[in-house]
Amino acid sequence: MKNKKNNLKYVAIIEARMTSSRLPGKVLKKILGKPLLYYLIERLRRVKSLHDIVIATTNNASDDLIEEFALQNSINFFRGSEQNVMKRVLNSAEYFNADVIVEITGDCPLIDIEIVEQTINMFKKNECQYCANRFYATYPIGMDVQVFYLNTLKNSYELVKSKYDKEHVTSHIIRNPKLFPHTYLIAPESLTWPELVLAVDEQEDFDLVKKIIMSLYKKNNFFNCLDIITLLKKNLDWTKNSKILRKNPMRK
Repeated sequence: MKNKKNNLKYVAIIEARMTSSRLPGKVLKKILGKPLLYYLIERLRRVKSLHDIVIATTNNASDDLIEEFALQNSINFFRGSEQNVMKRVLNSAEYFNADVIVEITGDCPLIDIEIVEQTINMFKKNECQYCANRFYATYPIGMDVQVFYLNTLKNSYELVKSKYDKEHVTSHIIRNPKLFPHTYLIAPESLTWPELVLAVDEQEDFDLVKKIIMSLYKKNNFFNCLDIITLLKKNLDWTKNSKILRKNPMRK
Protein backbone atom coordinates (compact mmCIF):
# COMPACT_ATOMS: atom_id res chain seq x y z
CA MET A 1 0.00 0.00 0.00
CA LYS A 2 1.42 3.36 -1.04
CA ASN A 3 1.98 6.04 1.57
CA LYS A 4 -0.23 8.99 0.64
CA LYS A 5 2.18 11.31 2.45
CA ASN A 6 4.77 10.69 -0.27
CA ASN A 7 2.58 12.41 -2.88
CA LEU A 8 2.15 15.67 -0.99
CA LYS A 9 3.91 18.99 -1.55
CA TYR A 10 6.48 19.70 1.18
CA VAL A 11 7.35 23.38 1.56
CA ALA A 12 9.96 24.83 3.91
CA ILE A 13 8.59 27.98 5.54
CA ILE A 14 11.33 30.15 7.05
CA GLU A 15 10.26 32.77 9.58
CA ALA A 16 12.55 35.79 9.27
CA ARG A 17 12.43 39.48 10.21
CA MET A 18 14.86 42.32 10.80
CA THR A 19 13.40 43.61 14.10
CA SER A 20 14.78 41.03 16.52
CA SER A 21 14.90 42.64 19.97
CA ARG A 22 18.19 41.04 21.04
CA LEU A 23 20.14 41.22 17.79
CA PRO A 24 18.42 43.46 15.20
CA GLY A 25 19.06 42.55 11.58
CA LYS A 26 20.64 39.23 12.56
CA VAL A 27 19.32 37.22 9.59
CA LEU A 28 21.21 39.46 7.15
CA LYS A 29 24.40 39.84 9.20
CA LYS A 30 27.29 38.65 7.03
CA ILE A 31 29.99 36.05 7.46
CA LEU A 32 32.50 35.60 4.63
CA GLY A 33 30.47 38.18 2.72
CA LYS A 34 27.24 36.16 2.86
CA PRO A 35 24.16 36.81 5.05
CA LEU A 36 23.09 34.18 7.59
CA LEU A 37 19.93 33.59 5.55
CA TYR A 38 22.10 32.64 2.57
CA TYR A 39 23.69 29.77 4.51
CA LEU A 40 20.27 28.47 5.59
CA ILE A 41 18.84 28.67 2.06
CA GLU A 42 21.94 27.06 0.58
CA ARG A 43 21.45 24.09 2.87
CA LEU A 44 17.69 23.72 2.40
CA ARG A 45 18.16 23.65 -1.36
CA ARG A 46 19.98 20.35 -0.87
CA VAL A 47 17.08 18.70 1.00
CA LYS A 48 15.65 16.25 -1.56
CA SER A 49 12.22 15.93 0.05
CA LEU A 50 11.48 19.66 -0.20
CA HIS A 51 9.48 20.89 -3.18
CA ASP A 52 9.78 24.61 -2.39
CA ILE A 53 11.32 27.12 0.03
CA VAL A 54 9.50 30.26 1.19
CA ILE A 55 10.69 33.10 3.40
CA ALA A 56 7.79 34.30 5.55
CA THR A 57 8.62 37.86 6.55
CA THR A 58 6.59 40.84 7.77
CA ASN A 59 4.94 43.88 6.24
CA ASN A 60 7.31 46.19 8.14
CA ALA A 61 9.36 48.54 5.96
CA SER A 62 12.51 47.20 7.63
CA ASP A 63 11.81 43.83 6.01
CA ASP A 64 12.05 45.31 2.52
CA LEU A 65 15.66 44.18 2.85
CA ILE A 66 14.55 40.55 3.28
CA GLU A 67 12.32 40.84 0.22
CA GLU A 68 15.30 42.23 -1.69
CA PHE A 69 17.43 39.29 -0.51
CA ALA A 70 14.74 36.83 -1.63
CA LEU A 71 14.50 38.42 -5.08
CA GLN A 72 18.29 38.48 -5.52
CA ASN A 73 18.51 34.79 -4.61
CA SER A 74 15.42 33.58 -6.51
CA ILE A 75 13.63 32.53 -3.32
CA ASN A 76 9.86 32.74 -2.90
CA PHE A 77 8.68 35.04 -0.13
CA PHE A 78 5.47 36.10 1.57
CA ARG A 79 4.84 39.16 3.74
CA GLY A 80 2.33 39.25 6.58
CA SER A 81 1.72 40.15 10.20
CA GLU A 82 4.71 40.62 12.49
CA GLN A 83 2.94 39.64 15.72
CA ASN A 84 0.57 36.98 14.37
CA VAL A 85 3.32 34.66 13.17
CA MET A 86 0.91 31.74 13.05
CA LYS A 87 -1.24 33.53 10.44
CA ARG A 88 1.85 34.60 8.50
CA VAL A 89 3.11 31.01 8.26
CA LEU A 90 -0.38 29.74 7.43
CA ASN A 91 -0.93 32.31 4.68
CA SER A 92 2.56 31.69 3.27
CA ALA A 93 1.84 27.98 2.98
CA GLU A 94 -1.58 28.57 1.44
CA TYR A 95 -0.22 31.03 -1.12
CA PHE A 96 2.40 28.56 -2.33
CA ASN A 97 0.04 25.57 -2.25
CA ALA A 98 1.83 23.57 0.42
CA ASP A 99 0.28 20.35 1.70
CA VAL A 100 2.91 19.97 4.42
CA ILE A 101 4.86 22.72 6.18
CA VAL A 102 8.50 22.16 7.14
CA GLU A 103 8.93 25.00 9.60
CA ILE A 104 12.39 26.39 10.31
CA THR A 105 13.27 29.75 11.82
CA GLY A 106 15.61 32.15 10.03
CA ASP A 107 18.10 32.18 12.90
CA CYS A 108 19.28 28.59 12.24
CA PRO A 109 21.93 29.07 9.53
CA LEU A 110 23.76 25.81 10.34
CA ILE A 111 20.77 23.47 10.02
CA ASP A 112 21.89 19.94 9.13
CA ILE A 113 20.51 18.80 5.75
CA GLU A 114 20.24 15.20 6.89
CA ILE A 115 18.37 16.08 10.10
CA VAL A 116 15.79 17.98 8.04
CA GLU A 117 15.46 14.98 5.73
CA GLN A 118 15.15 12.56 8.64
CA THR A 119 12.41 14.62 10.29
CA ILE A 120 10.42 14.73 7.04
CA ASN A 121 10.87 10.96 6.56
CA MET A 122 9.72 10.27 10.10
CA PHE A 123 6.60 12.33 9.43
CA LYS A 124 5.96 10.32 6.25
CA LYS A 125 6.41 6.94 7.93
CA ASN A 126 4.20 7.55 10.97
CA GLU A 127 0.49 8.10 11.54
CA CYS A 128 1.00 11.58 12.89
CA GLN A 129 0.00 15.16 12.14
CA TYR A 130 3.06 16.74 13.73
CA CYS A 131 6.69 15.59 13.78
CA ALA A 132 9.63 17.45 15.29
CA ASN A 133 13.13 17.02 16.67
CA ARG A 134 12.86 19.95 19.09
CA PHE A 135 10.22 18.94 21.65
CA TYR A 136 12.48 16.63 23.65
CA ALA A 137 15.83 18.35 24.06
CA THR A 138 18.49 16.14 22.50
CA TYR A 139 19.81 17.97 19.43
CA PRO A 140 21.66 21.30 19.77
CA ILE A 141 19.44 24.38 19.64
CA GLY A 142 19.61 25.58 16.05
CA MET A 143 18.96 22.15 14.52
CA ASP A 144 15.22 22.53 15.10
CA VAL A 145 12.76 21.23 12.49
CA GLN A 146 8.97 20.91 12.69
CA VAL A 147 6.84 19.12 10.08
CA PHE A 148 3.03 19.28 10.01
CA TYR A 149 0.09 19.36 7.63
CA LEU A 150 -1.18 22.71 6.42
CA ASN A 151 -4.64 21.50 7.49
CA THR A 152 -3.32 20.81 10.99
CA LEU A 153 -2.21 24.42 11.27
CA LYS A 154 -5.55 25.62 9.88
CA ASN A 155 -7.46 23.57 12.44
CA SER A 156 -5.22 24.80 15.24
CA TYR A 157 -5.61 28.42 14.13
CA GLU A 158 -9.40 28.14 14.33
CA LEU A 159 -9.11 27.04 17.96
CA VAL A 160 -6.49 29.44 19.33
CA LYS A 161 -7.37 32.73 20.99
CA SER A 162 -4.27 33.83 22.86
CA LYS A 163 -1.65 36.23 21.57
CA TYR A 164 0.99 33.79 22.81
CA ASP A 165 -0.23 30.94 20.60
CA LYS A 166 -0.45 33.19 17.56
CA GLU A 167 3.11 34.33 18.16
CA HIS A 168 4.51 30.82 18.66
CA VAL A 169 2.91 29.04 15.65
CA THR A 170 2.86 25.44 16.95
CA SER A 171 2.46 25.93 20.71
CA HIS A 172 -1.22 24.93 20.58
CA ILE A 173 -0.46 21.88 18.43
CA ILE A 174 2.29 20.83 20.86
CA ARG A 175 -0.03 21.15 23.86
CA ASN A 176 -2.73 19.02 22.23
CA PRO A 177 -1.27 15.69 21.08
CA LYS A 178 -4.69 14.02 21.31
CA LEU A 179 -6.08 16.44 18.74
CA PHE A 180 -2.94 16.43 16.62
CA PRO A 181 -1.01 13.13 17.04
CA HIS A 182 2.74 13.62 17.45
CA THR A 183 5.94 11.76 16.76
CA TYR A 184 9.47 12.86 17.60
CA LEU A 185 12.99 12.48 16.24
CA ILE A 186 15.54 11.89 19.00
CA ALA A 187 19.25 12.54 18.46
CA PRO A 188 21.72 9.65 18.39
CA GLU A 189 24.38 9.76 21.08
CA SER A 190 26.91 11.32 18.70
CA LEU A 191 24.65 14.36 18.13
CA THR A 192 23.22 14.73 21.62
CA TRP A 193 24.21 18.11 23.05
CA PRO A 194 20.98 19.94 23.97
CA GLU A 195 22.79 22.72 25.86
CA LEU A 196 24.73 23.77 22.77
CA VAL A 197 23.27 26.86 21.09
CA LEU A 198 23.82 27.11 17.34
CA ALA A 199 20.84 29.41 16.70
CA VAL A 200 21.56 33.14 16.54
CA ASP A 201 19.71 35.23 19.13
CA GLU A 202 22.54 37.14 20.77
CA GLN A 203 25.82 38.70 19.62
CA GLU A 204 27.65 35.84 21.35
CA ASP A 205 25.70 33.34 19.22
CA PHE A 206 26.70 35.17 16.05
CA ASP A 207 30.33 35.16 17.19
CA LEU A 208 30.22 31.38 17.65
CA VAL A 209 28.54 30.74 14.29
CA LYS A 210 31.15 32.95 12.65
CA LYS A 211 33.97 30.87 14.16
CA ILE A 212 32.30 27.65 12.98
CA ILE A 213 31.79 28.88 9.43
CA MET A 214 35.29 30.34 9.24
CA SER A 215 36.68 26.98 10.35
CA LEU A 216 34.58 24.58 8.26
CA TYR A 217 32.87 26.26 5.31
CA LYS A 218 35.80 26.54 2.90
CA LYS A 219 36.54 22.81 3.24
CA ASN A 220 32.90 21.76 2.89
CA ASN A 221 29.94 24.11 2.35
CA PHE A 222 27.60 21.50 3.77
CA PHE A 223 29.38 20.50 6.96
CA ASN A 224 26.96 18.73 9.28
CA CYS A 225 26.00 18.66 12.95
CA LEU A 226 28.63 16.03 13.76
CA ASP A 227 31.34 18.15 12.12
CA ILE A 228 30.27 21.08 14.32
CA ILE A 229 30.21 19.02 17.49
CA THR A 230 33.63 17.52 16.71
CA LEU A 231 35.06 21.02 16.19
CA LEU A 232 33.52 22.44 19.36
CA LYS A 233 34.61 19.57 21.59
CA LYS A 234 38.14 20.62 20.68
CA ASN A 235 37.29 24.28 21.37
CA LEU A 236 34.94 24.24 24.35
CA ASP A 237 35.89 27.81 25.25
CA TRP A 238 33.99 28.91 22.12
CA THR A 239 30.67 27.74 23.58
CA LYS A 240 30.28 30.35 26.33
CA ASN A 241 27.06 31.52 24.64
CA SER A 242 25.37 28.34 25.88
CA LYS A 243 25.41 29.78 29.41
CA ILE A 244 23.11 32.68 28.45
CA LEU A 245 19.66 32.29 30.07
CA ARG A 246 17.03 31.73 27.38
CA LYS A 247 13.33 31.19 27.06
CA ASN A 248 12.48 28.14 24.99
CA PRO A 249 8.94 26.97 25.80
CA MET A 250 9.00 24.35 23.03
CA ARG A 251 11.62 22.14 24.67
CA LYS A 252 11.40 19.66 27.53
